[in-house]
Amino acid sequence: MNLEELQSVYFLGIGGIGMSALARFLHHRGVKVSGYDKTPTRLTTELLAEGISIHFDENPAAIPVDTQLVIYTPAIPREHKEWTAIYQRNIPLMKRAELLGLISASMPSVAVAGTHGKTSTSTMLAHILNGSSLGCLAFLGGISKNYNTNYLNTLPARWMVTEADEFDRSFLQLTLRLAAITAIDADHLDIYQNYDNLLAAFQAFAGKIHPDGALIIRRGLRHLVQRHCAARIFTYHVEDSTADFFATHIKREKMSYRYDISTPQGVIKDVFMHIPARIYIENSVLAAALAQMVGATFEEISRGLSNFKGIRRRFEVIYHSNDFVYIDDYAHHPEEIKALALSLRDLFPDKQLTAIFQPHLYSRTRDLADDFAQSLSLFDEVFLLDIYPAREKPIRGVTSKMIARRMVVPPPIISQQAAFNLIVSRKSGVVVTVGAGDIDKIAQLAESHFTNLEKA
Repeated sequence: MNLEELQSVYFLGIGGIGMSALARFLHHRGVKVSGYDKTPTRLTTELLAEGISIHFDENPAAIPVDTQLVIYTPAIPREHKEWTAIYQRNIPLMKRAELLGLISASMPSVAVAGTHGKTSTSTMLAHILNGSSLGCLAFLGGISKNYNTNYLNTLPARWMVTEADEFDRSFLQLTLRLAAITAIDADHLDIYQNYDNLLAAFQAFAGKIHPDGALIIRRGLRHLVQRHCAARIFTYHVEDSTADFFATHIKREKMSYRYDISTPQGVIKDVFMHIPARIYIENSVLAAALAQMVGATFEEISRGLSNFKGIRRRFEVIYHSNDFVYIDDYAHHPEEIKALALSLRDLFPDKQLTAIFQPHLYSRTRDLADDFAQSLSLFDEVFLLDIYPAREKPIRGVTSKMIARRMVVPPPIISQQAAFNLIVSRKSGVVVTVGAGDIDKIAQLAESHFTNLEKA
């Protein structure tokens, strides 16, 4: 497929975070872009405002007659009405990952993989390069609060930056010069069946890196992939000095952290991270390592990290007063929830921590229920919402009660309305909404509530 010849492309599932970035890429190149998604969201509203046509009902007639290519996500079920029309009209089909792979083959690429941490790290890296002399083309897995988008194209754009998604083995489509792996924890077992298969996919990912390139991997994981990687391998860690890249002199200053980053080439001094989560320090060390390897200066790296505003739904502080704090976070894996809880405990050692968690996927809930219960137990108080199914159909016997029953004090399962009421009625402590489903609707309503409250 020659991208230069494309004039009209249709996206089946255009509202997804990865799909929308690709839609923006083609739209900015002058291609006519249109698409379908199941429900309107803040992201689809933004795409519509940018001039991209979107509809929300299964309507084969809405597929433009001049469509040359359909980009689709595996999340769209095969019984969807528009599939039939696409096959009948013999329109060429391409997975989202395939299109991203084609683009990555056209220029030097750096990708961040891992079962968590990849969105924050790749967005930090893109922000650093965007403000440097290098520029970048970036496809991000979250909405950067610096730019209010998940897509960047800053000339001269000498490097492409992307989040490398392990779901459906998508990251194996990429052509790589430089890559990173943040974590290899059990996840997406609906795709991989077991951990060994997941690990094999990450090993194959490491094997795709150009021999003249490099892999940067979290300290302690190197042994899992080193036999499969022909490129140079470096390690990073939040503050383990045996790693090649690590943070030093970490100091918390109210809702921020100040620190230095040690590298094999010297020390990046006086980084001021405004996202008050300790995990962001570790992610920033990796972003700094990658930025240095592609040619950014120490000054560009320090400046970029210090004016980084964060990512929508990644430790996003919605409301903060002396007595009460409300945060919204995308965490949907037990290890992410554990990191979230520990970051909150470090930041607010004297406040009660309350989590409102919406499990994401029946299969993930079934496979990791024990681990979810253990991680959630790090909070002082927990409430659960019903499982957000996403692409899955219900699995008999799998509900949020699977997690509740495994906790010492089984938390109640509440509605979204009850969750909203709980948040806006609290006067003290810390409340965090947690999950990758539609729990962000609560955060949007609460944000409006608190904004109006401050104006009153």
